[in-house]
Amino acid sequence: MNLIKMASNENPYGPSPRAVAAMRAVLAECNFYPDNDATELQARLAKLYQVQPEQVVVAAGLTALLETIARTLLLPGLNAITSERSFIVYPIATRAAGGQLIEVPMHDNGFDLDAIAAAIDRYTRIVFLANPNNPTGSMVPAHEVDRFLQKIPAHVMVVLDEAYYDFAQHFAGLRGVDYSHSLDYVRHNHNVVVLRTFSKTHGLAGVRVGYGVGPAEFISSLAHMRTIFSVSVLAQAAAMAAIEDEAHIRQTIENNAAQAEVLVRAMSDLGYHVAPTWANFLYCELRGDAPSVARRMQAAGVAILPLGAYGAPTAIRVTIGTPEQNEIFVNAFRKVMAHATVR
Repeated sequence: MNLIKMASNENPYGPSPRAVAAMRAVLAECNFYPDNDATELQARLAKLYQVQPEQVVVAAGLTALLETIARTLLLPGLNAITSERSFIVYPIATRAAGGQLIEVPMHDNGFDLDAIAAAIDRYTRIVFLANPNNPTGSMVPAHEVDRFLQKIPAHVMVVLDEAYYDFAQHFAGLRGVDYSHSLDYVRHNHNVVVLRTFSKTHGLAGVRVGYGVGPAEFISSLAHMRTIFSVSVLAQAAAMAAIEDEAHIRQTIENNAAQAEVLVRAMSDLGYHVAPTWANFLYCELRGDAPSVARRMQAAGVAILPLGAYGAPTAIRVTIGTPEQNEIFVNAFRKVMAHATVR
């Protein structure tokens, strides 16, 4: 039985064909160490976002970059702040650096920015803001982030984690919402670093390449704290090609928006609450034993994620797949839930 992977928010269409061709083209160069600064990719991203190259750092995925940020800014006795039910790497990175993570209660499955601002003290060095948030799929609109940043003292760096940027931007256009001013904050020298990745819309989760855009001095510190040669020859070639494949990106985000509606309707019709999403996954409250449901779904051929580790023991996260994958998911979910004791 082939297992359909709908647990890790990967691109169901795979990597860009251009990225695959680019990786094949450099296979014979893998005896050489990669460009430590990913200079060509750094320059391409700087041009795309109208910033200076020294304001961009490329890393082996956002997990590695989050760990580097924590090691750069935190020490024992210092803290970082985020929301409960947010990205699982924030506590891991904070504690590995010796810091304390303060998790503020959510408001309506989303970040409560007023509560986060109120929690900042003289020992705070980082605010992690996942926008959209993983795993709830919620989004904080631009005007609320604008207002929030006015409250942030100079000793705090705001990490705007926009791993799902492309999906959120597309949803915002459909829904008439202003999603993000993040790069304007960087251009106007705010204490903000914006994180994005090639793992989602570009389909390159397996080669590990992400990047940060922020104040040049801080970006330089991150670059010096990275593991040397961490972004492989393959990853750099793939990212350079993927960023140009507009057709692949468009197919991914348009399918995601259309299929989100299909899945929300199907799961809601069965009586389960699905939070509105701004990303490429759905957060569904089952009101019961989510791990048991996940095990039974896997036995039926579909992998989904129970969210106990995220502080939501009765909820699941489901990646939005292709139409064919989603049809298989819905049929399996309907059968599993008909025998579940989660209502």
